[in-house]
Amino acid sequence: MTRSVLVPSSLVREAEDKREATRKLGYVARAAAVFRIDRVVVFPDEDGERQWGGGFVETVLRYAATPPYLRKEAFDTRDELAYAGVLPPLRLSSWTGSDSSGSGSLRQGIVTQVGSEGRVRVNCGMQHPISLHEPPGMAVSEGERVTIRVSSRRPVRAKLVDDPLPGFSVERTGLGDALDRSDAGVRIATSRHGEPLSVASLGGYRERIARDGVTVAFGAPERGLPPMLGVSADAVNESVTDSSADAPARFDAWLNTIPDQGSEVVRTEEAVLATLGSLTLTE
Repeated sequence: MTRSVLVPSSLVREAEDKREATRKLGYVARAAAVFRIDRVVVFPDEDGERQWGGGFVETVLRYAATPPYLRKEAFDTRDELAYAGVLPPLRLSSWTGSDSSGSGSLRQGIVTQVGSEGRVRVNCGMQHPISLHEPPGMAVSEGERVTIRVSSRRPVRAKLVDDPLPGFSVERTGLGDALDRSDAGVRIATSRHGEPLSVASLGGYRERIARDGVTVAFGAPERGLPPMLGVSADAVNESVTDSSADAPARFDAWLNTIPDQGSEVVRTEEAVLATLGSLTLTE
């Protein structure tokens, strides 16, 4: 079961400066961490971009999703990260070790050296890079990010494992490709023209999401998903009022997750928090 969030490359189009743009992306990353999102996808909306586009959005989100002990090695100095200091700490449980089990905790690492006899050196936030054996059938290269299971820190006992990297990943791809993934689950578009989310309807979505996973797409400030995707508000409304009509743009549903909004405009980072908070509720 996979949870994915799709945001446009025009996400920070209304930001007045790079500092504000970075802060907004930090809120999105924070929401992804809080609600245990597995994947954040940046899809292209070149017509809506202004000063900072998809490359900036992707880089800042990738940086935020990287454990602090790996950031310097993974990114060094980059212009996009001039205001990375305003990003809120994510404190993912996989970074702090609070999700450890009897078999140890998972950590991200970067391969710093590939040696002989199947051994590699990995920076995983310990005092020094540690030397590990490559498991049979697993080949890694220098600079690659890997997953390590740490069973003891003193003395250090760890091993490479073929598991997904802890935390959430960030990628940049087309919206259609993201919706076509085999693990997309319930595909939801958010819009003020969508079906108002209610207590009655939430139960059905919650059960489907718990079973199949979910992919939720968001628009940008002053540029919602309908105009971004060339879909009319009437087409969205029809899919809500007519049960026989298919949801447009290859989604399973269009939802208004803040049906009684008190502000004329809901910012994307606010919509992400409100939407994920509703869709991840449990009984």
